[in-house]
Amino acid sequence: MSDEIWFRTGEATVFASAGQGTDAMPEILIGSVRGPAGQAFANLMGQTAGHTRMFAIRACNQQVRPATLMVPKVTIKSSAYVELLGGPVQSAIADAVLDSVIAGVIPAEQANDLCIIAMIWIAPECAANPELDRKDLYRTNYTAMKLAISRALSNSPGIDELIANRHKIFHEMYDPETGESQW
Repeated sequence: MSDEIWFRTGEATVFASAGQGTDAMPEILIGSVRGPAGQAFANLMGQTAGHTRMFAIRACNQQVRPATLMVPKVTIKSSAYVELLGGPVQSAIADAVLDSVIAGVIPAEQANDLCIIAMIWIAPECAANPELDRKDLYRTNYTAMKLAISRALSNSPGIDELIANRHKIFHEMYDPETGESQW
């Protein structure tokens, strides 16, 4: 994979253990810092009230490469939510990026020339749950991020798969027959 990665997108959903609500659904953009992905990354560097953006770091002084910016999909309304985003979720996202480099999914020689924007979901009720399984929150986000990266860099699902499944697979939150959620 020596070709420059210009603009790739991917997403994945990994469901929580029973009763946790720690589902993970990252949607990512990965591409060259010199292209539209880099421009979008730079534009997101400013903060917006309720949508604090942060780099994915493995630990203090250990920002992951490719540089990865986490953008919450939900408005942050509590310090408990910030602790989840900046704790188990940030750790999971950073570990998934680094492990994707280690596994060769992201070419190591391009690690400093790429950037990732990761839109991250944490269910708002997680912040208010004193019984929340933080290990499950890490697990779902780590697994989903690795899968989203792999899908982005392999252009998965491909157009042939999407066409083949057009009338076989439906969105879980919308039943085309009833108009209701399938959950």
